[in-house]
Amino acid sequence: MTQDISTRALDAMARARETTLVTGEPLGTEDLIAILHTPDEHLAELSQLAHEVRLKHAGDLVEVEGIISLKTGGCGEDCSFCSQSGLFKESPVRSVTLDPAELVEAAKHSAKNGATEFCIVAAVRGPDDRLLDQVAVAIEAIRREVDINISASLGLLDASQAQRLRDMGVRRYNHNLETARSHFPQIVSTHAWDERLRTLELVREQGMEVCSGGIIGMGESLEQRVEFAQQLAALEPAEVPINFLDPRPGTPLANYPVPTRGEALRAIAMFRLAMPTTILRFAGGRELSLGDDGTEAGLLGGMNAIIAGNYLTTLGRPAERDLDMLDKLQLPLKVL
Repeated sequence: MTQDISTRALDAMARARETTLVTGEPLGTEDLIAILHTPDEHLAELSQLAHEVRLKHAGDLVEVEGIISLKTGGCGEDCSFCSQSGLFKESPVRSVTLDPAELVEAAKHSAKNGATEFCIVAAVRGPDDRLLDQVAVAIEAIRREVDINISASLGLLDASQAQRLRDMGVRRYNHNLETARSHFPQIVSTHAWDERLRTLELVREQGMEVCSGGIIGMGESLEQRVEFAQQLAALEPAEVPINFLDPRPGTPLANYPVPTRGEALRAIAMFRLAMPTTILRFAGGRELSLGDDGTEAGLLGGMNAIIAGNYLTTLGRPAERDLDMLDKLQLPLKVL
């Protein structure tokens, strides 16, 4: 059985070299599942293949993004992984809202650290008029002082809200599908996967770039990871942020295991072979799953973007370390 699994993985890698690497066409479902079963002794070979696909079809530039939480905590949704839900009484995160000056300083810091993208995030089901007014003030203040692209992540949108964000100058909108459609009901019950999908469709209709990804390690099967990657690929997003579960105290997933290094590297390679031309961005959990040198391993294994510095409610690596690492790897930064 082990030999059969290994053979299927090696055959899938061979087909990826013959097709995906040459033409940029994604691997099919069965081959992507086989990739997730790649034995440890072939993991370096798999990462090298994914890196070659990334270089040929997505280029060598690394895009750096900074993020800031305009409104943290107090969300009325029950996303099982999220410490910002107000429904999880044991979660330590409580509601905090920043003022525009704090967002301007964060944007300046991000730009100083090489970021071309700055994302304003709020822990809400969707924005009300008051929140959109706050975002508008913040964007205007940032634009006066910082040369940086602005994106937003404010939950579910209706058509008028999407249009208003576009008119504010939001370039890219993030709304993660989080996991495969078939697994989503086990993770969230207060809204549906299709509601998230509709928001992304509205974003595209308004001419904003679509950003959508999710979290690896929430109890999904390997087949569901492939399902998720292909559902994202069907959206043709500009960017896919890939997180690895960082189990948060007080949430329903608090006792879930952290994805292993091998599991994470296989997932990165699978996503790259499913989406050869897409920006795949390292997001939360990379330090836990991949260890101290994990960012380097991921960027040489299929990823081509990072969030520099801290995340929304968890700590990341110092941005300066990431910049030093990119210099060492001779991977050029994307610039405005």
